[in-house]
Amino acid sequence: MSAEIAANLRTMIQEGELPPGARIDERAFCEAFDVSKTPLREALKVLVAEGLVLHRQYIGYRVAPLDLDELRETFETLHGLEAHAGELVAQRLTDATLTKIERKHQAMIDAHDAGKRTDYFRINQEIHQLIIDSADNAVLSGIYATLMSKVHRARGAANADQLRWQESHEEHEAIMAALREPGRPRLAGILRDHSENTAREVLRVVEQTLSEPAARVANARRGR
Repeated sequence: MSAEIAANLRTMIQEGELPPGARIDERAFCEAFDVSKTPLREALKVLVAEGLVLHRQYIGYRVAPLDLDELRETFETLHGLEAHAGELVAQRLTDATLTKIERKHQAMIDAHDAGKRTDYFRINQEIHQLIIDSADNAVLSGIYATLMSKVHRARGAANADQLRWQESHEEHEAIMAALREPGRPRLAGILRDHSENTAREVLRVVEQTLSEPAARVANARRGR
């Protein structure tokens, strides 16, 4: 039971439903999951070990804040990985894998048209990992998956932006067009551009989120 609770909370954190810094009300979640405090706290201990949740005695549990500098540096690394993968994929992509990517892309389009934002971004990430895996380089795939797990939560926090959602959708159409081209000469550049555009929006939203508490404190002091 605790594993299932941990999985649900993990998804809520990664998709932005539980934003960075949010207090985790144990009583409310016990009622929501229809469980006692014991399995809930066991689940929270797992998330604390994963770095997604913080626990302070007498204060309780909160969603761990995001580190803006670490995010920026992680994205910088991901840009290079995307571009390098694009160069390898241009040489190694098989027809069978392209067909898999095409199917995932259609599922993503369906989610977009239906307004299913969470499904859209989940499939979006699956497509990116599938493209990286198409480079046929296990080390590259592993590093990419690890780094993406670090920024996934931040991406979830930025998913509410309707304009960026539409832009991301259009950029994925460009990625698919590049994958279909003979020789795929534009793929590496398009993947890097998409990564940079995503990072720019995610960092903007996260920076704004982190500055809001400070702004509230400053406004409260001025109102005294």
